[in-house]
Amino acid sequence: MNKFKFIKFYACMLLLLAGVSVYAQNNVIDEVVWVVGDEAILKSDVENERLNAQYENRHFDGDPYCVIPEELAIQKLYLHQAEIDSVMVSDQEVIQEVEQRIAWLADQIGSKEKMEEYYNKSYTQIREMLRENVKSQKTVVQMQQKIVGDIKLTPAEVRNYFSKLPQDSIPFIPTQVEVQIITQEPKISEEEIERVKSQLREYADRVNKGETSFSTLARFYSEDPGTARRGGEGGFTGRGELVPEFANVVFNLTDTKKVSKVFETEFGYHIAQLIEKRGDRVNYRHILLRPKVDQKDIDAALARLDSIADDIRKNKFTFDDAATWISQDKDTRNNHGLLANPQSSTSRFEMQQLAGLISQDVAKVVENMQIGEISKPFTMINSKGKQVCAIVKLKNRIDGHKATITEDYQRLKAMVTAKRSEEKLQKWIVEKQKNTYVRINPDWRNCDFKYSGWIKN
Repeated sequence: MNKFKFIKFYACMLLLLAGVSVYAQNNVIDEVVWVVGDEAILKSDVENERLNAQYENRHFDGDPYCVIPEELAIQKLYLHQAEIDSVMVSDQEVIQEVEQRIAWLADQIGSKEKMEEYYNKSYTQIREMLRENVKSQKTVVQMQQKIVGDIKLTPAEVRNYFSKLPQDSIPFIPTQVEVQIITQEPKISEEEIERVKSQLREYADRVNKGETSFSTLARFYSEDPGTARRGGEGGFTGRGELVPEFANVVFNLTDTKKVSKVFETEFGYHIAQLIEKRGDRVNYRHILLRPKVDQKDIDAALARLDSIADDIRKNKFTFDDAATWISQDKDTRNNHGLLANPQSSTSRFEMQQLAGLISQDVAKVVENMQIGEISKPFTMINSKGKQVCAIVKLKNRIDGHKATITEDYQRLKAMVTAKRSEEKLQKWIVEKQKNTYVRINPDWRNCDFKYSGWIKN
């Protein structure tokens, strides 16, 4: 233990043994509630985690003032081992996650000012708190991965595990579907495109002349719901996280007082303003406007899709061919229109997933279709926020059922892998507890802890 850590550890011990409270930075009385190794867990640490959990709608299986300190203590065990094993995460990973969380919190709570009020901390303090949390969480994950290692399972091991499961423990697999899609974007008139560009040019002119702020205009007029509430602010972002057309503009901005020219992406038309550059990351504001689609153009696209669907039913060509050569959905046309589930790396969707990840409109259409059936044309909002017209084909439906080794091998394999991983981690925690100094404030001991080894007689 180095000199600094020894002094810190000794001070924590004196406070804990004496039951003495300490003062936090914001002058609110704080106290040491646990000491794990040479690290203290403060009451304020527990409160911060409770507030985070509250905003994330997390429900605890037990008293939060018992569950949270134990979780923090387990985290300390992993972090201590990570320090011994020189397990580290890059600053870039941490910064990226912090910016995403800051943006999400500001969006959920309403503004930076309300966020400061909620946490009773300054914006800088909140950012630093999140930075420490994110760095710790990512380090813990890497340490867990190192402890678990590469678990290799044979089909025989998966079958053996499955055969020993009691009937009431066999998971129920909800109905899953595989869906192909063909989309057409309704034509937008040149007049409408010019109207949108002219509006954005007017906004840029007002900002450049100092008549109003970019953030005010973004809050009122931007059609990007993810950033409008934050005055158009995107947060620090890497080039690879943005579509190329957008990245090319914001990464070439140099003057924080000037606004970019109008530019187009697959989401619509934008203007942008630089806030700050940090290395290979940039923070920006933008305003997005989407041209409005005329009903006659929607009707024309629907009619075209209706004709395509009829030709497929008459076997003039297949749905696969139409999806490849006619569909304007670039995410699926290279795979014959087959929708991919990003959560499972397969083409199977539970109905709830289909609604949440793809479109409620698609899920509603698919729900009562038969395998091989092609839908009537309908309108939907695509992943880029644009209104498009579509037809879908139900390629396959697997009705809800109890898992079987033949139908659901990959899911069962994932279950066994997760169980083996959890067993390894639990065993490691129990062994680590035996060799780690732990002291708990008497007022915080009356808990039914998950691991009994915290309190040593």
